[in-house]
Amino acid sequence: MKPFLEIEELSVRFHTPEGIARAVDGVSFHMARGETLGLVGESGCGKTVTSLSILGLIPSPPGEIQADKIFFEGRNLPDLSPEALRQVRGQEISMIFQEPMTSLNPVLPIGRQVAEPLITHKGLTKSEAYEHAADWLEHVKIPAAGARLNSYPHQLSGGMRQRVMIAMAMVCRPKLLIADEPTTALDVTIQAQILSLMLGLKEELGMSVLLITHDLGVVAQMANRVVVMYAGEVVETAGVVDIFDRPFHPYTRGLLKSMPRLSTRRHARRRLTEIKGTVPSLIRKIHGCKFSDRCPYAFEICREAHPQLLSMGQGRFVRCWLKEYPERRQNV
Repeated sequence: MKPFLEIEELSVRFHTPEGIARAVDGVSFHMARGETLGLVGESGCGKTVTSLSILGLIPSPPGEIQADKIFFEGRNLPDLSPEALRQVRGQEISMIFQEPMTSLNPVLPIGRQVAEPLITHKGLTKSEAYEHAADWLEHVKIPAAGARLNSYPHQLSGGMRQRVMIAMAMVCRPKLLIADEPTTALDVTIQAQILSLMLGLKEELGMSVLLITHDLGVVAQMANRVVVMYAGEVVETAGVVDIFDRPFHPYTRGLLKSMPRLSTRRHARRRLTEIKGTVPSLIRKIHGCKFSDRCPYAFEICREAHPQLLSMGQGRFVRCWLKEYPERRQNV
């Protein structure tokens, strides 16, 4: 069976005064129909740029997208005409952007913003589109949904604005939803409500979800599989249970160790384990492993040669020299 979404050797470069920044460097992964895939990594690792590349939303210049293929339901998206790609956006693939206050148009009422995809893609009249918009605002549990059609984004709370973003993304019933940090800046109560809402809509519409986040707690709740990115590369891919129970790559282990945990009183004041150092410059060419400067297990070859993404069997992949040197793994 062919993957629902298949990305192979995706690279995105930005031309800057300082040089060429390799924001995404040879990323490959796939998704099955109905699957939720978590795309994980710290800020600056290339998660959002990867998702924007799928929809062709990287501005050129300064951006430049190169890919062997970005197949969606058998179509290579980079080969589509601009008009054909616009028909895919919003109708077949929708995106919840990271910050609702900057993603919503501040000078347009939310009713118009939710109705616009229906007018553009479904050919509905303005009155029909507004009627459907009110239904979807009610669907995402916005109180007095009909009255909210004339409200502006600044009149809504952060949680309500995020619900409007979800309604805009869902209104055309897409096959694939890209959710970029959908719970950023929300308190834990609202975050739980938004995640529960997304899970319910996913089941109701039978869609696939590409979930972009740095919050591993959200990944554990939502995802079937996980792709871990670091400095523009995929460093590990595995099922969500394997990622949490048997993480292989040192970066994945570092992310998990940095998570706050419920603990006994004896360990309650123990300091969180941190990943020392910072993400390397995307402009500087690195010959070895990009994580070697921060990795506690790095040895000679890690700084000299770049590791490949290799299969470990059962759909699991890892980019680490430890896989090739079992004697070193005994000390990890």
